[in-house]
Amino acid sequence: MKNKRIGIVGAGIVGATTAFYLAKAGYSVTLYDDGNGQATAAAAGIICPWLSQRRNKEWYQLAASGAAFYPQLMHDLGEDYSDSEIYQQVGALIFKKNPATLLKLEKLALKRRETAPEIGELQILSPSEIEAKIPLLKTTESALFASGGARVDGHLLTKKLIEMLLDNGGTFIAGKIMLQQAEDHSFKIHAPTGVENYQQIILAVGAWLPELLTPLGYSVDIRPQKGQLAHLHLSTVDNSQQWPVVIPHGEKDIIPFSHGHILVGATHENDLGYDLSPTSPEIKAMITEASDLAPELSTADLIETKVGTRAYTSDFAPFFGPIPDNPQLYVASGLGSSGLTTGPLIGKMLAQLVLEQETALAVEDYPVKNYVKR
Repeated sequence: MKNKRIGIVGAGIVGATTAFYLAKAGYSVTLYDDGNGQATAAAAGIICPWLSQRRNKEWYQLAASGAAFYPQLMHDLGEDYSDSEIYQQVGALIFKKNPATLLKLEKLALKRRETAPEIGELQILSPSEIEAKIPLLKTTESALFASGGARVDGHLLTKKLIEMLLDNGGTFIAGKIMLQQAEDHSFKIHAPTGVENYQQIILAVGAWLPELLTPLGYSVDIRPQKGQLAHLHLSTVDNSQQWPVVIPHGEKDIIPFSHGHILVGATHENDLGYDLSPTSPEIKAMITEASDLAPELSTADLIETKVGTRAYTSDFAPFFGPIPDNPQLYVASGLGSSGLTTGPLIGKMLAQLVLEQETALAVEDYPVKNYVKR
């Protein structure tokens, strides 16, 4: 089976993880990406799904399992996850609108920790205890601290995955492609470098999945959502490497990295399609909102604005696996804003499906047939 040539389209978190594990297993893998609007490349995120109050049990199972998978992924990539710019467990601070809601959240977290010990230590911290952990914050409110919370840099992670793909004999090709399926069910990928034939194809292109599947006769339940993230720098700060990530009771998370680099975001813009232009009003509003909790951010230097496109389904649920009537064609999409949490595990499971191995979760709980139809 290892002489099979596998083409993977999309070098975001899902596609790059799948490509890495298949190349590591000895398969001939080519990864394609046109670099346009990739959600992962524009993302940095918080890995702390256990405190989400989404009611979808399958989503929570996927997100919690995805968080638990990160240390294994870092090990497989040769990264020291206790001291890595890619991923590090620094803890998470979660704020709620009132003390009663915070206590309710702590109760939920304690219950979930019974099956997800990765949550780690749980403690409601006073304002002074919060400031001791992250001097950037100025608050009169308490917050729940979960020591298992982590931060991840999506750009650095995909870069590392692609490097490891190449180290394992895989190929990466940049540029826009066209997918064609022959009568014998094999595939052709037309790329700037020429035409290549494959027995199996994996499409991990997020919000751009309809663009590739519509010419093959499929309709796809996917819509795009624009997300903008502000990269700020505090020149007077050098010791932010171990600061926890912050989840306010608004939508604008605060994600500290080393040497005073702080990411704030992200926006959730549903009516702008595939637009990738940064917009000053939204960025200013986002920084202003974050500054209510971290006043120094109002005068921080804006280094860059990261913009990407998330993929959502009509019921906000992700899907992955083979297309039922086309089992050599695998897809994954609909991850929304949880892509950095769930994407690596989905990528690993796609590789397991190709390798005909048992997957970590039941694929039928995330059915492709509900979202991809002829």
